[in-house]
Amino acid sequence: MHRTHTCGELRLTDKDQKVTLSGWVQRSRDKGGMLWIDLRDRYGITQLFFEEGKTEASILETARSVGREYVIKATGKVIERFSKNDNLPTGDIEIQVETLEILNASKTPPFTIEDESDGGDDLRMQWRYLDLRRNPLRNNLMLRHRMGIETRKYLDSMQFMEIETPYLIKSTPEGARDFVVPSRMNPGQFYALPQSPQTFKQILMVAGYDRYYQIVRCFRDEDLRADRQPEFTQIDCEMAFVEQEDILNTFEGLVRHLFKTVKGVDIAEVPRMTYDEAMRLYGSDKPDVRFDMAFQDLNALMKGKGFAIFDGAETVLGIVAAGCASYTRKQVDELTDWVKRPQIGAKGLVYCMCNEDGTYKSSVDKFYSQEDWQQIASQTGANKGDLILILSGELHSTRKQLGELRLLMGSRLGLRNPEVFKPLWVVDFPLVEWIEEEKRWFAMHHPFTAPKPEHFSLLETSPGDARANAYDFVLNGVEIGGGSIRIHDRNIQSKMFNLLGFTPEEAQKQFGFLLNAFEYGAPPHGGIAFGFDRFCALFGGADNIRDFIAFPKNNSGRDVMIDAPGTIDQKQLDELSIGLQIKS
Repeated sequence: MHRTHTCGELRLTDKDQKVTLSGWVQRSRDKGGMLWIDLRDRYGITQLFFEEGKTEASILETARSVGREYVIKATGKVIERFSKNDNLPTGDIEIQVETLEILNASKTPPFTIEDESDGGDDLRMQWRYLDLRRNPLRNNLMLRHRMGIETRKYLDSMQFMEIETPYLIKSTPEGARDFVVPSRMNPGQFYALPQSPQTFKQILMVAGYDRYYQIVRCFRDEDLRADRQPEFTQIDCEMAFVEQEDILNTFEGLVRHLFKTVKGVDIAEVPRMTYDEAMRLYGSDKPDVRFDMAFQDLNALMKGKGFAIFDGAETVLGIVAAGCASYTRKQVDELTDWVKRPQIGAKGLVYCMCNEDGTYKSSVDKFYSQEDWQQIASQTGANKGDLILILSGELHSTRKQLGELRLLMGSRLGLRNPEVFKPLWVVDFPLVEWIEEEKRWFAMHHPFTAPKPEHFSLLETSPGDARANAYDFVLNGVEIGGGSIRIHDRNIQSKMFNLLGFTPEEAQKQFGFLLNAFEYGAPPHGGIAFGFDRFCALFGGADNIRDFIAFPKNNSGRDVMIDAPGTIDQKQLDELSIGLQIKS
């Protein structure tokens, strides 16, 4: 037997028990006559104790030979620690070692395996199996495990069935780029890895499985950032015989359940906001509503005063940063430089300081009087000591720029506390958007999203005005989930494909199986998918999803631990009928 207990479970109530523990050496401390070893496994740390005169000389010699990350097995008696450690659950006891065995030696790790490691991201990803020994990553994966368990519990209680869908499917032209897999048995033909199980879950609704879910791996060949990976996990769900309200209520219940069981947090009713309102107030379809700082329309008050930049702009918008009138000129110039960066794209920033003495100081005092600023302060709700920040330009880009500035100020003012959770449903998205470069309409969600019932007629007359029967779940400014009521009528789905530029032949080739299924009694249905990795990261108070995935890829899409992707030999290429030549 390698162990009778784990390294995290022994307490003072176990005093005088003879136990066997196995694990990794966290650290050792040799004081000459006495030696201590901290033994670690995934459950915790227990201190081992050796003493000259009481511990056999051979065992003491072995103890002195072990280094960090050696795997050892120790048997001994549980005794009370003389110097207790209140920071450890096992801190009241230690093991007086009677036998010690080295199960495996270890090289010196390339970084310290501590909560605060000295290893950079690239180094820790290369040695991921060592990084996974650290408490923060172990706690993250335990959180992920717990969320998966609780998700299944809730959905099972709501009569959902977990059904697996294929990983080798057909490539489709919409959405992100597919990862493709050559077929050896069908030369010159390729599978694609699924970006989502979308069409399969709709087929399951046609088949009569009216409540489906899957915690499923999905794949997208797209550029990466902190909250994206080429392979990621979704909580994927679909329901039949439902309307939008049924889905929002069901999955609001899932969110409440996860917060309660995993975080111990009670979530009130989740508010709803239309897409148009979110863009008007926050410049984003995923607004962070932990704080207000809503946009103020200043067109009426700021145009027509002789300031050409504002007079020639499509819109003038402002936000109020509470308590920031004390900003120095250097601080304001820093904000101006920040919004002028290429990533933001603003041409400049106008400010007004609402001084404590009731006066106003702005960067455009030549054009605006104290009375003008008093009106502006009144409209924006700015008080003495506040700072008004103003951008102008084309409506869409100005909203986006001011939205980024709002988030920056929210962070600087400490208004984006990761331990505060403010969920939101965003509804009534546009059904389609016109992409000028492509000269055609694209689906805002995907081609299977139904218009709102009152907007069906707009598909042929004014598609840009049609609103989708779609919804996104937003948490702290991050889109966690999205879904829609689906089209379940073949004729309407054909019209949608036609609007998106598919010929009837192309639609039949790509999605004929779904169109044909709709002719055999397809029920009204809809669903949602939550980004499981993002959900876990937010629950863990982090921005980067990588530390909530056991074996993630880096920003170049590489697994640096196993060195993938890599080349394959010419024989494999020949078997796959791929006409490439491997360069030596």
